[in-house]
Amino acid sequence: MKHYIVRKSYKKQIEKYIGKEIIKVFIGQRRVGKSYMLYQTMDSVKQFYPEANFIYVNLELNEFEPLSDYKLLYDYVKSESVADQLNVLMIDEIQEVDQFERALKSLLAEGGFDIYCTGSNAHLLSGELATHLGGRYVEIPVYALSYREFLLFHELDHDQESINMFLKFGGLPYLIHLELEDDTVFDYLENINQSILFRDVVSRFQVRNVEFLVRLIRYLAGETGNTVSARNIVKYLKSQNIRISINIVLNYINYLTTAMLIAKVRRADIQGKKVFEVGEKYYFNDIGIRNGVVGFSPFDMGQILENAVYLHLKFLGYSVLIGKQNGKEVDFIAERNGEKIYIQVALRITEMQTMEREFGNLKAIKDNYPKYVITLDEYTGVSHEGIMHIPLKDFLFEFD
Repeated sequence: MKHYIVRKSYKKQIEKYIGKEIIKVFIGQRRVGKSYMLYQTMDSVKQFYPEANFIYVNLELNEFEPLSDYKLLYDYVKSESVADQLNVLMIDEIQEVDQFERALKSLLAEGGFDIYCTGSNAHLLSGELATHLGGRYVEIPVYALSYREFLLFHELDHDQESINMFLKFGGLPYLIHLELEDDTVFDYLENINQSILFRDVVSRFQVRNVEFLVRLIRYLAGETGNTVSARNIVKYLKSQNIRISINIVLNYINYLTTAMLIAKVRRADIQGKKVFEVGEKYYFNDIGIRNGVVGFSPFDMGQILENAVYLHLKFLGYSVLIGKQNGKEVDFIAERNGEKIYIQVALRITEMQTMEREFGNLKAIKDNYPKYVITLDEYTGVSHEGIMHIPLKDFLFEFD
């Protein structure tokens, strides 16, 4: 068993499903630690069922490469199972098996299996797959390290220097094995970016125009937190003497979101609750990869800050939309367990004009849900007409 650092928030999530006849699927971008979620879960299961029989399949290893379709996977699992005993099945990167849902459905129906999987495809269990499994599964999103986890993994103190490193290098867990220096970290992050592109996008979707795909990622990294449309991308490319159809742009963006390199956040009308079909924003699922793609610059700190706030909200289990009301924008509408919060993100609010804009957009919302402005300013305890100001360092460390 490999050594790992416990990620307590996931441990708490998974333990309520242990032993239940429901498939548990860890979904997330490559290298965010999904494999270690399986190791961590193994130890949790052993506490409840010490005599269980464990069957572990890692589809990234050569020894499991022959398990290319559901029939071969099913036969292998059955050959490794033990009758009259709980069999705990753990499969890493399940999307590598063609029609894997058929094998899982059969094993679940037969009984005696506690099933856990990981996947690097955002649509892994959508459409026909969900129909086959009939609601007998639960998705557990896995994200890069939160700031608190970053401190734990790297044994750092909670201070401004740690915040700066987190905003520059991001939260991929493997960074604990590297020196946190620009050249070393960004070389590693570029390799991860290339791995995602060629394994989860180019190969899986048979992408032909790889050069455009790379340009598209750079464009989205440079537009982090800005409203993006396929039509505007086509216009920009045309100015660069590159002609690409809107459909191709839409398809390639969909490939990138499916591979979970980026996340799409839709806009919604705050009053009417209508979700708009165009003009969404995109954020990277790891800040470090975003910085590696476009280059880290202090001039991009506003975009980086917004990306960090988005990721923390998702880590905390919020669903997130961009708010729109009477021509004004609210950076995030976040909902969890029927409760809602509104968030504006700004670098600083030292100028009156900035304060009026950021607080004013929130003041215009006529409901009583909590409203926050998050900035890099370090002073705390400031509120304005019921709207709280939270420094980023406090939001990432304390807000839950």
